[in-house]
Amino acid sequence: MPNETWAVKSAAGGRPGMPGTRRPPRRLSVLGVIYGVATWIQFLLLGTLVLPILLLTPQLSRRRALVRRLARIALRLAGMRLEPHGLERLPQPCIVVANHSSYLDGVVLCAILPASFSFVIKREMAAVPLAGTLLRSIGAEFVERGNRVRGARDARRLLRQAKTGQALVFFPEGTFGIEVGLRHFHIGAFATALRADLPLLPVAIRGTRHCLPPGSPWPRPGSIRIDALTALAASAAGRGSHDCERDERQRALQLRDAARAALLAALGEPDLDPGAPR
Repeated sequence: MPNETWAVKSAAGGRPGMPGTRRPPRRLSVLGVIYGVATWIQFLLLGTLVLPILLLTPQLSRRRALVRRLARIALRLAGMRLEPHGLERLPQPCIVVANHSSYLDGVVLCAILPASFSFVIKREMAAVPLAGTLLRSIGAEFVERGNRVRGARDARRLLRQAKTGQALVFFPEGTFGIEVGLRHFHIGAFATALRADLPLLPVAIRGTRHCLPPGSPWPRPGSIRIDALTALAASAAGRGSHDCERDERQRALQLRDAARAALLAALGEPDLDPGAPR
């Protein structure tokens, strides 16, 4: 599939956005330090205690259900209250795309989404101690960011998964930073939804930036609101000619732009994509 690379184009790759709103650093109190240390200790203890159980549990569905409960417990113990809205709109299977502003985003979606979802994650996370093992145990789909050949191979694998009815979760920004706002969206999630003929559901996450700010190791308690927006229909284009491939790419871009517009409206944050119309 010679033109496959446009479909992936780093499903999890990063691209720096334009400068946005920078929140000033906050001075940490003694209580904040105590809370942060205690929160990390309980995260590590929960992960370490549940890991042997995961490794001994053969069924993927059971491992995912266990990690889902673990995520809920960890967030509750940390004083991070989840406020999900609109999950009744969740079609199954589907492709979920969410904004990305904190390392907590994946934990939050793992806690609220059904155990049938696989998370698409940058391959570097597979090497992170404990986290990499937990992610592999729940069937996370790791994708290559820096190598075009491997990236195209990963895209084909994701497409095969989606065509069999596997629900997938993407963070199409691929990265996050200290700037508040929505970064450039890579096209991989939208091409996958289009080619697999799966509905695409934008999900807006607010509050994780406060609870675990980018560039800071110190978590904070708070509320995290998750809004499932209106699902967008994606239907596969015809195949067999370069014209059809160009049309398919154009429709994937339109799907991407519709999802970005919906998320920008829901989040009320700046648009950090330098290529977006102003």
